[in-house]
Formats: sequence, structure tokens, C-alpha cells
Amino acid sequence: MDKDIVKKINELGSTDKPFLFVISYDGSKAYVRKLSDINPEDCLYDFNGKTNINEKTASPLTSKITWEVDAPQYEEYEKSFDIVKRNMLAGNSYLANLTCRVPVRCNLSLHEIFLRSKGKYKLLMNDSTDNIGSFVCFSPEKFLQIRDGRIFSYPMKGTINASLPNAEKELMNDEKEAAEHATIVDLIRNDLSRVASNVRVDKYRYVDVLHTNKGDILQTSSEISGKLPDEYTHHIGDIIAAQLPAGSITGAPKKKTCQIIDEAETYKRGFYTGVMGIYENGTLNSAVMIRFVEQEKDGMAFKAGGGITSQSQCRKEYEEVLQKVYLPITE
Repeated sequence: MDKDIVKKINELGSTDKPFLFVISYDGSKAYVRKLSDINPEDCLYDFNGKTNINEKTASPLTSKITWEVDAPQYEEYEKSFDIVKRNMLAGNSYLANLTCRVPVRCNLSLHEIFLRSKGKYKLLMNDSTDNIGSFVCFSPEKFLQIRDGRIFSYPMKGTINASLPNAEKELMNDEKEAAEHATIVDLIRNDLSRVASNVRVDKYRYVDVLHTNKGDILQTSSEISGKLPDEYTHHIGDIIAAQLPAGSITGAPKKKTCQIIDEAETYKRGFYTGVMGIYENGTLNSAVMIRFVEQEKDGMAFKAGGGITSQSQCRKEYEEVLQKVYLPITE
């Protein structure tokens, strides 16, 4: 992560002034503001009810929501998939999170999507002064939490359509999904050990239900925690930087897998798969920026992906990506 960003977050953490941070995937850009200094025209957030939204409800819809997806060519996805798989066969990686950019069309603005969408962590950015861009994120995936001197991480890996017969059993018994989840849990344990002691897995592979405009999906998560040093409030920036980029959206081993991802993906992630959060009075609540719609010059784009292992099948992974291109809005 950029040293100036780390320094700024450390300084704000030392003052105990509540602040929000939004950090890009590669750590080169960030929006960092005291909550009292945030202009709602530049940034709206809602993290589990901690929010600066003035509107209590969205205005009634005048027409049915339209949501059209321009699915990427399977052959193009296959090229990227083959790069990842070839590196796995060469022993360079054993888990990689491959993502892609998917053009979408919607009759809602980013602001309307933000107000109507359901999500544990919601963010709307429209900031040109820091070259942040315009996007909305409605992430279900926690990144780091700090409370009572302990640090927690909640990696999310493993997805299935909830409407399938015996969906939860199928997900929990899927060997590929189980191996992928185990790998990420091990990676996160190692990452947390860089900043904390007595790191442990508190809960392993539990199921969450996510509600979308295309129906419910199930995803598996785990809880991992460790004890922070007494002076951790002066090093919040360093703690965050030591975990980036997040293991769940890169892979293992992390450094080499990031290089493979850079070669395989045909676009720049930007703030997608970066992290966002609020720090206040010794506590941290943050999320990985997945489920992400960006306003670009030629229209909206949804960015989505999934974990690839040696057991992965290209067609199945492609279909999983499309499954994740949704709005968490139920009409």
C-alpha cells in the first residue's frame, strides 16, 4: 500500500477521530476522510447501520427495474482461465481469484441502486477530486474487524444457487469448494499472524444466505482472530497494509498469484476488490469491495469473479461469475 496512505491512516487512528477509508485493489489510491469531513455528494456509506444517508427510503419506482447483462464471450474467459490453470500445473499457484468486467444496463442510477440495494456494507463513490471515480458497492464480505484488542477476519469462499435441490449439502460436500475454502483460511491465518498473536480459527465454514434480484445464493465463510499488541491504535494503517491485497480475492501463494492475475485479467480492477471501512474509538469495521457496479464512459460495468483451483472446470467457473452479476434488490 502507498506509504502516504498508510501514514495518513496511522495519524487518524492515533487521534481517535472516527474516519472512513476506501482503498484500491493495488493500494495506490485511497479516499480517507474523517466522518465529519465527508461530503455526501462525494460519498455515501452504510456499514451495518453506520451511515451518512439522509434519505430514509427510496422514492417509489415508476417502472419495473430493468437489468440486462452483456455476458463476456466464453472464449475470452477461457483464455484467462487457461493462463491461470497453466500456472497451477507448473506449481506457481494453487488458488487464484480470476475476475472479469461485465457490461450491464440498468434503468436505475448508481444513487438509486445504492438506496434500494440490500447489503451489510454499502458504498457510493462519486469523487473526482481524488480521481476515485463513480461506483456503487454492496458487499456481503467482511474484511477486518477490530474490537476489544482482537482482530478478526471473515474470508468468504464457496457459492451455490440456493434454489438447487439440497443446495447447502451440495455446497458443503463439494470437494473443490472445500479445498478452496481451506486454502484461504490458511492464507488468512498467516496474514493475521503478521500483526497479531495467538491466531486461531473460531468458526469454520458456515453458510450465509444472500438475497438477489435473481434469487437467493448460498456462500460459505469462516471466522479467524488474533490478539493485537497494546499500541495497535497507532498502527491501524500498518495493520491494514499487512493484509492487502485481501487473500480471498487474490490467492495463494499471494505474491506470485497476484502476478498471474495481472497477466490473466484483461482489465484493471481499480477499486474493485479493494477494501473499505470505518475506524472509531479503537474499533474497526471493514469489508472487501466485491459486488461492484462502476459508471464508465461508455456505460455501467459489473465486476465479478471466483476462485480457481486445479480441480476447477472452466464452464462451471464461467457460469459462477455470471451468477454473481446481480442486484441485491427484491421488488
